[in-house]
Amino acid sequence: MFAKLYSASVLGIDGFLVEVEVDISNGLPVFDIVGLPDSAVREARERVRAAVKNSGTNFPLQRITTNLAPADVKKEGSGFDLAIAIGVLTASGQCKVESPEQIVLVGELALDGTLRPLSGVLPMVMAAKEQGIKQVMLPLPNACEGALVEGMEVIPVRSLQEAVQYFRHEWTSDPIESTSPAEESFSLDFSDVQGQHHVKRAMEVAAAGSHNLLLIGPPGSGKTMLARRIPTILPRMSLQESLEVTKICSIAGLTTQRGRLITQRPFRSPHHTISQAGLVGGGSVPKPGEVSLAHRGVLFLDEMLEFSKNALEVLRQPLEDREVTLGRARAVLTFPADFVLVGSMNPCPCGFFGYEEDRPCTCTPLQIKRYRSKISGPLLDRIDIHIEVPRVDYKTLTTSALSEPSAAVRERVNRARAIQSERFADQEVICNANMRSSEIRKYCKLDSDSQELLKQSFDSLGLSARAHDRILKVARTIADLAGEENIRAAHIAEAIQYRSLDRKFAE
Repeated sequence: MFAKLYSASVLGIDGFLVEVEVDISNGLPVFDIVGLPDSAVREARERVRAAVKNSGTNFPLQRITTNLAPADVKKEGSGFDLAIAIGVLTASGQCKVESPEQIVLVGELALDGTLRPLSGVLPMVMAAKEQGIKQVMLPLPNACEGALVEGMEVIPVRSLQEAVQYFRHEWTSDPIESTSPAEESFSLDFSDVQGQHHVKRAMEVAAAGSHNLLLIGPPGSGKTMLARRIPTILPRMSLQESLEVTKICSIAGLTTQRGRLITQRPFRSPHHTISQAGLVGGGSVPKPGEVSLAHRGVLFLDEMLEFSKNALEVLRQPLEDREVTLGRARAVLTFPADFVLVGSMNPCPCGFFGYEEDRPCTCTPLQIKRYRSKISGPLLDRIDIHIEVPRVDYKTLTTSALSEPSAAVRERVNRARAIQSERFADQEVICNANMRSSEIRKYCKLDSDSQELLKQSFDSLGLSARAHDRILKVARTIADLAGEENIRAAHIAEAIQYRSLDRKFAE
């Protein structure tokens, strides 16, 4: 007596199909699960045994062998329970699955036979669709999430008993329709921030071109307040971007509204004690870290120099490649990491170096040098915009006039992004910050005045070749915000202004 069904699991951020083979033969009543299962999968034996008994069916007292193929890939999680239980009942003649190659079964069983929701359902269903499968049976709480994948028929079940009744044609499920995307709602707005107009301008440029940003200033100047409002001016995500973000959040168990596409860009702000693995991902079977959870959104490092030097240095590869590759003994996985890095830092340990009018700095030159050395030159080069955030005076702070709202800034950002979308329509590049050398040469041509200005700054500031390219990318974004086709000297001057801290804080 043999049965073969399909289930699914997640490896990295991608789903993959698993063949669940169940063989029942004469012999001592033993229930074995093979195919490189982890502890949660091995424990499925007891969950399935109890669920089958408590669902009005009989658990066969024979030798049961379950194989999860491919056998050389580690199987994790409790999502195979439903497929194993239906496989046991099919092999023992209590249930019949017609066209088992056209349906995927995913779900965790409780001891009474009810089905519990899982994380990572969206990538599993996407993997099933890629393999040409048209049906998927899911726990009811996961049904709307599975319905986000167009062309898939989702069969929602509350329990193992309902699943058996469905295959016996004794019960039919109601069709599940995908829900409308959640509307964006922001509790923060740029109009809350008084003054700091030059910082807001730098943030507008960063949002328009997806450039990395570093805020430098004394304590209480509003660095964190400003950074937390950046998502309110970022452009709305496309459908493809929403699917990517929802997929990652589903795997990480961060979906607060199951069955709804996430339309609001992520904003991740990890604590400064985070490890390297927590930041870029890790584990024996690697899981996504904060850089991947911030994909298509913002990764904010508050008090950046309080993070360990090793943690900061691992950001260099994802900032350059927009992805993270982690190699382990069992697998080499690549996670997406296309995010805007926003960092804030004090100029010294006490926070007042260079701002003596507020309070005298009490740090020694050695302390300042040691403090600043935590951020290396190569990492600083990868941050496109460095901007000082001075303290706001009392008169500006108490003014009754409202600042420009986020909606007005976002409208300008959207116009600049529309220009970039048209420019890069036939290329893999999405925005100016992603431009490679070939695109820089093609789209960032300078006139003689602009070239001379850039040459003088390059020599006087001691900029690197990478910083040179970053200036050109930022200048291209400034020109897009102005609606101009060509980069002018004024655009180069503003872009250089955003790099003027290279020498001041890297020496």
